[in-house]
Amino acid sequence: MSRFHEVKTLVDSLEEDMEKFYAKGNKTAGTRARKTLQDLKKLSQEIRIDIQENKNED
Repeated sequence: MSRFHEVKTLVDSLEEDMEKFYAKGNKTAGTRARKTLQDLKKLSQEIRIDIQENKNED
C-alpha cells in the first residue's frame, strides 16, 4: 500500500503544476508536469507487475 501513497503524492504534486501551466501559462510548470506524469507512468507499471506477480503466486 505504500506505493499507492506514492501515487497519491505524485498526483497531488501534479495538480499544482497543471494549474500553473493551464491557468497561468507557466511553461516550466508544464515541463514539471510532464516529468511527474512520466514518473507516475513508471510507478504504475511497477505496481501492475507487482500485482500480477502476487496474483500468480496464489
